[in-house]
Amino acid sequence: MGAINARDGKLYVDFRFKGVRCREQTSHLDNPQNRKRLEKLISMIEAEIKLGKFDYSRYFPDSPKVEKFENLIRQEKFKRIGNRMLFGVFAEIWFAEKQVEWRQSQIENIRGILDKHLLPVWRERELHEIQKADIMDFRRKITEESPVTKKRLSSSRINHILSPLKMIVEEAADRFEFESPWRGIKQLSVPRTEINPFTMDEVKRLIKYVRDDFKNYYTVRFFTGLRTGEIDGLQWKYVDLDNRQLLIYKSLVNGNIQDTKTDGSYRHVDLSEPVIEALKAQRAMTANRSGFVFCSATGTPLQHRNVTKRVWYPLLRRLNILERNPYQSRHTTATLWLAAGESPEWIAKQLGHTSTAMLFRVYSRYVPNLTRKDGSAFEKLLTDF
Repeated sequence: MGAINARDGKLYVDFRFKGVRCREQTSHLDNPQNRKRLEKLISMIEAEIKLGKFDYSRYFPDSPKVEKFENLIRQEKFKRIGNRMLFGVFAEIWFAEKQVEWRQSQIENIRGILDKHLLPVWRERELHEIQKADIMDFRRKITEESPVTKKRLSSSRINHILSPLKMIVEEAADRFEFESPWRGIKQLSVPRTEINPFTMDEVKRLIKYVRDDFKNYYTVRFFTGLRTGEIDGLQWKYVDLDNRQLLIYKSLVNGNIQDTKTDGSYRHVDLSEPVIEALKAQRAMTANRSGFVFCSATGTPLQHRNVTKRVWYPLLRRLNILERNPYQSRHTTATLWLAAGESPEWIAKQLGHTSTAMLFRVYSRYVPNLTRKDGSAFEKLLTDF
């Protein structure tokens, strides 16, 4: 039976849950009225414990015991059925264990894949009975055209769906000592991302004719190569005009400020004179309104889908410039830096790449058209030889 006791003039409840003695302090003063109130609380708790419906976090959300009991409950679920484990049970355990490694956006992404694609198909399957043929058949089915949207998932999206499935199955195979059925299953080939940068003339036109309240935004975007989340999440405390740098420490993801995508993304970006002038002008507009450099009229961060729909695409159509997504501004920056002869190592650092490998793989084909350094210099050397 639970009990009501006092400590330093205030009451606490004393009961047992899952074999653990629990003493939780309350803010109630020790008097008959409060004791009677807590006796009713204890009765409710013990009734829910008997029915198996007691949720510790609902009654004591700030208690350090919440995490302990969540782990105990998780371990109870972590059981074999005979000598078997259901996919749905293990998937939830795996998901709970992995969250500590992921950013919030990754947690939401994996949760969505589990709920929409994996659990409806695999929930009741025994892990050790999943065969390679089952996985291949699942992959085939998700590549088919949706009867509702009449569209097919991209190869990249299919790979993203299969990735947590693979991790769950292989982790289970390791823990429960059965052979993983994933051997020989490869990711689908993904077409290279289309790179279609703007010319310098197009950039000048875009900045000239864009709405006045977005001139500074696109000047900074086109001449720094910031990602959408990086520029939309840029805060004044990370703008260092004295040293002509932006400190890229945070990014805006699904409306939330988070650490940058990778260690390489955590960087200092050097600023050119047009960017310095744009930021000075922007500071006069928003520094007293918001901590964000670029923000709405109420000081909240920009919503990139809204900006793209209401500002970006209408501008491209008005100027009769080929429609491209806003991320092409980042590709534009890279190609213009390369064309100007900037050091590849410096460019990679500016963009947040850990090496120049991606730079050469993605952008090198644009350099000859911009610089005319297409082998003609070597030809001239040979003729002089």
